[in-house]
Amino acid sequence: MKHHFSYLTLAATITISLLAGMPLSAHAALSNRFRQSTTATVFFHGYGSGAHAERHMVNAAVNAGVTKTVVSANVDANGHVTFSKKIPRHAINPIVMVNFEDNENTNYSQDGQYVASVLHHLKTVDHIKNVNLEAHSMGNMALAYYFLKNAHNKQMPRVRKQLDLAAPMNGIQGYDLPVNFTVNQQTGKPSAMSANYRQMTQLRHLYPKNQVKILNIYGDVGNRTDNQVDVRSAQSLRYLESSRAKSFREKKITGPGADHVQLHRNPEVDQLLIQFFWGK
Repeated sequence: MKHHFSYLTLAATITISLLAGMPLSAHAALSNRFRQSTTATVFFHGYGSGAHAERHMVNAAVNAGVTKTVVSANVDANGHVTFSKKIPRHAINPIVMVNFEDNENTNYSQDGQYVASVLHHLKTVDHIKNVNLEAHSMGNMALAYYFLKNAHNKQMPRVRKQLDLAAPMNGIQGYDLPVNFTVNQQTGKPSAMSANYRQMTQLRHLYPKNQVKILNIYGDVGNRTDNQVDVRSAQSLRYLESSRAKSFREKKITGPGADHVQLHRNPEVDQLLIQFFWGK
């Protein structure tokens, strides 16, 4: 079922969660265990989902003392973005939870424009110069297509870190995943490529050079998938971006918490995310 979130509904939901439901205490003290900067960290959800899918990870970061500033951004089907509030000047480690109203859109180029709308707003309205990006599932396709058009766009913030979670880069099971392909464990190059993956190979020349640190996290429940994304598809990210990244690291999650939906509710993932984005 397709879910539509009005801006007011989204804002109200997040506000209530911040004040009551999530243990996201707005009064939690910032911890000196973490780097403190004005870099914003932006969370993107996957297919058929919404900003609520990001809440557990954001909750973990706030309760650890990473930040006191969490805002929401709603993007409608036309790419118009509305923020719940302006990010205060000099806010420490602000977090942005993004909601795509058109959350079942498989036109990844358009999804990339949704990402661009959010980041352009951060640069021009909130004067955010640097961002970290996190995406779950199909949100990673939106990020990839964002970079295809905006990797060197000076009107956008500079991307510092990128965390890809359960990224179906070379196709989705039951949809466009190539049959019986293999992945070179050194380069990440798949032996067969989906149509979208072939287009994304342009990133091998377009992705920002020596600028972005990447952490690629994927799950394996015991059958080389997280029940939705094939491990090989996630591993194929390496071929697209690692040669141009400042650093590239992979982490496989196993056990019950490695399930596709459970990955963004997994305490192990929370700790990896917090350390990657903000650890000293």
